[in-house]
Amino acid sequence: MLRRKIIKEEIQTTLMPAPYSDDLRQKAIAAVERGERKTDVSRMLNISRNTLDLWLKRKEQTGTCQAITNYQQGNRHKITQWERFREFVRQHGDKTQAQMALLWGDSVSQQNISDAMQKIGVSRKKRLTGIENGMNFSAKRFKNA
Repeated sequence: MLRRKIIKEEIQTTLMPAPYSDDLRQKAIAAVERGERKTDVSRMLNISRNTLDLWLKRKEQTGTCQAITNYQQGNRHKITQWERFREFVRQHGDKTQAQMALLWGDSVSQQNISDAMQKIGVSRKKRLTGIENGMNFSAKRFKNA
């Protein structure tokens, strides 16, 4: 049980592996440029052949084999005008998210509306009927007592 908990914690904390060091990348490329076979280099440095090919391709295209940094992580929101969206939700809060997506325009989907509503902290009702209609008989009797 303890081992399972430790493994679960390790999985949760390691979202993405760190990139290979620039030193290792340069050594691998230098070895290939010296004439060593790609498979031998990849085995010697314990990297995959595909990784080595990608480094060589990147060096050919950009002149460097450094790891890519500062790329966007996560999604880009289609709705970015948050004050306008809050007012929109106040006005059209009685409509479904699909209807709100049509009214908002800008080719947003129901899921975009849902994500934006979650971001501004607005929750939606989970059922269309009133709470009293959803209560069972004993709960109604308790309420009236």
